[in-house]
Amino acid sequence: MIHYKIAQWLFFFYVYCFLGWCFESAFVSAKSRKLVNRGFMRGPFLPLYGSGAMMMLVVSMPFRDNVVLTYVAGVIGATALEYVTGVTMEALFKVRYWDYSNRFMNFQGHICLRSSIAWGFLTILMTRVIHQPIEQLVMSVSYRGLSYVTALMTIYIVVDFTLSFKAALDLRDILAKMQTVREEMERMSRRLDVIIAFSNEEKEQRRQERELSVQELSNGLRQRFANLREIIQLRPSDYGESIREEIAELRGKFSNYTDPQKSYREMLDFYKRDMIRNNPTMASRKFKSALEELKNIAGGRK
Repeated sequence: MIHYKIAQWLFFFYVYCFLGWCFESAFVSAKSRKLVNRGFMRGPFLPLYGSGAMMMLVVSMPFRDNVVLTYVAGVIGATALEYVTGVTMEALFKVRYWDYSNRFMNFQGHICLRSSIAWGFLTILMTRVIHQPIEQLVMSVSYRGLSYVTALMTIYIVVDFTLSFKAALDLRDILAKMQTVREEMERMSRRLDVIIAFSNEEKEQRRQERELSVQELSNGLRQRFANLREIIQLRPSDYGESIREEIAELRGKFSNYTDPQKSYREMLDFYKRDMIRNNPTMASRKFKSALEELKNIAGGRK
């Protein structure tokens, strides 16, 4: 395995990206009872599995004749890779594309005991069973021909990864905007509550409304403005010029959020919607509510 050339290493990487996609998509599709094109990219490739396979090959090289040490090396190497990848992706995109927070003995939701144990067994399976016929096939092909195929695959995968990376960054920006809109609507709701002077019972109801979606908050604000207009008409003397100016200012800001779901649907092109649908376990600590609402919009749910 040490004598592999660059094109051969790359070809192995792409093969395991594809096999990882097959395994993950089949598993998630069976679990969801519908076809799911699993993964970060649009094409049938999962870079995490390809990187994991390369990691397994490298760390197991010194222990090829010792199955126990091969297992231990696989557990340590693949778990470290999974953790670094998870932390990096969450830092970049503010979203977790896998989340083990509910699993036994997990660490920060990025890795867990069950996954690490599986990585060890997968290392043995790959190095002693799966890789050998793939290695024989690759070594039987002329290096020049393999180089051409690898070059074409590299171009395709780089383009796909670049578009996927941009889509993930766009999703992060949409989530940030949704969070900003939610916070602004909640601030307007609190201020209107003060102006209208709701009873304690009504205030409790308004407090619970703040757990609703952005669209539901928008509907609630629309109703508040309607109620306030009726109150001012009945008791105009209770509201001075400064209060009326403030209400007009709040109404002007609210006009930018008249149909937030429609705005988000327009921002979610096919590529971004597909990314959300293909990652049903996607989670975000920072934008939890916004992400759930975006999942509903991408899925066409109210």
